[in-house]
Amino acid sequence: MGLISESLVFPEQTFANNEEALRFLAGKLNAAGKVHDDFFDAVWAREQKFPTGLPAGKINVAIPHADAKYVKESAIAVATLAKPIQFHNMALTDQELPVSLIMMLAIHEPHGQVQVLQNAMALFQDEKHLAQLLAEHDAHTLFADLDKTLAGVSLDQ
Repeated sequence: MGLISESLVFPEQTFANNEEALRFLAGKLNAAGKVHDDFFDAVWAREQKFPTGLPAGKINVAIPHADAKYVKESAIAVATLAKPIQFHNMALTDQELPVSLIMMLAIHEPHGQVQVLQNAMALFQDEKHLAQLLAEHDAHTLFADLDKTLAGVSLDQ
């Protein structure tokens, strides 16, 4: 089974703020048995110190994550947003970005985040593909696209 599953893909979500969004995705990963109970706390603490907002042209993304010790089994949870929410820019931490796609990484293998991020960065640099993902209303179709996009990620090295 791949890193992403249809049960962890959430199109057109609405959240009041980034904390609510991160709590939602971490909760879904926890309910799926992928992360430990303290995963959200670790993600939130990390987000405060090392923001994960990433400018990607017209559509900004966030890639929140926590250390491998908070993860039971590697997985990715994804939400596209009906209305962007603010995340701090990872490069210019005092700048806020309106984010429309959140890809929460729960990677158990210490080296695995680099592999996943390399594939994700290729996706994030393709504005046309990002726009296509945001336009998806159906979790199955969104999942199929993301699964195909991330199919090359292998954590068995």
